[in-house]
Amino acid sequence: MSDLKITCPTCSNEIELTEQLAGPLLADNQKRFAEALARQEEKAARAVEDARRAALEAAKAEAAQEQAALAERVKVQDAKLREAQAAQAAAMRREQALADREAELDVTVQKMLASERAAMAEKLAKEAQEKASLKEAEQAQKIDALTKRIEDLQKRATQGSMQTQGEAAEMVLEDTLAQAFAMDGFTPVGKGVNGADVRQDVMTQTGVAGSILWESKRTKNWSPAWLAKLRADQREAGCEIAVITSAALPEGVESFGIVDGIWVCAPRYAVPLATSLRQGLLDVAGAKSRAMGQETKAELVYEYLTGTQFKQRVDAIVEKFEDMQVELAKERKFMERSWALRAKQIDLVIASTVGMHGDLQGIAGRAMPEIESVDALLLGDD
Repeated sequence: MSDLKITCPTCSNEIELTEQLAGPLLADNQKRFAEALARQEEKAARAVEDARRAALEAAKAEAAQEQAALAERVKVQDAKLREAQAAQAAAMRREQALADREAELDVTVQKMLASERAAMAEKLAKEAQEKASLKEAEQAQKIDALTKRIEDLQKRATQGSMQTQGEAAEMVLEDTLAQAFAMDGFTPVGKGVNGADVRQDVMTQTGVAGSILWESKRTKNWSPAWLAKLRADQREAGCEIAVITSAALPEGVESFGIVDGIWVCAPRYAVPLATSLRQGLLDVAGAKSRAMGQETKAELVYEYLTGTQFKQRVDAIVEKFEDMQVELAKERKFMERSWALRAKQIDLVIASTVGMHGDLQGIAGRAMPEIESVDALLLGDD
């Protein structure tokens, strides 16, 4: 038994707490404690529930505020999006309008250029045809006249004795050279007089630049003795250059060449060779006037005519001489192609220039300065 005692609140006597007496009290206390604990738990549960509800309400309120703020932001973004879409639509409309205007301008320019191009092409073709026809007629007239003259002389040369034929060949050579070089002086050697056939004096405004001694041969075989005889004739005549024209050429010479100081050529190369030789005499005469007293005339002539530069010049002239007839026939067609090519090139340049100017105007807008020359191209002004 426990020694627990309790004091009576009424009489202040101490009462020993026995099991019989404490049992009901303990039970009652336990009951009250249980009830109090239950009330506390219920109160705590209600507090927790209240706190949960309060937190839920606060969360709902916060969520509502956030939702409202988000809705406001969405509203603002929608407004900005609508504004951006409207601006984009306006820009696209302006771009389309600009493209339409550019296309319309391009069509207009193309029409204008096509009209001008057709007129220009017709004009150029007409001018080219007139020039080609005129030049062709002049060349054909000269060739016909020369051909007829040569044929006439050749017919005369084929008749009579060998002496008559030789005289005819001399006449053909003299006449051919005289027509090719009208300003030069030609002196034929008389019948029965020793010497070459024709002397050609190359004339300038101040006098004679030099002389060429020509010998014409019509035999079938080449004779080296001709060279020595012509050199002697050259010394006696005092000519700077001596030339033999012969259908029979020495070995190693196909068209023209220099053999032992004497020029040798086929008859058909007489004119181009004479052109080169007389130009050489003119060049030497000019050099002599600038370098008087330094070298003799004969030395200047020999140095120039045996040099590489003169040989190259003669080669170039002779190479082109055989092509003259073919080129004459092709000249008209060539000129027409050339004019057509130039007209096409002009069109491409105009189109590129106008296109570049349009691109720059599209980029710079009103800041692009006006270029009068481009405007003139657009309008087709000369």
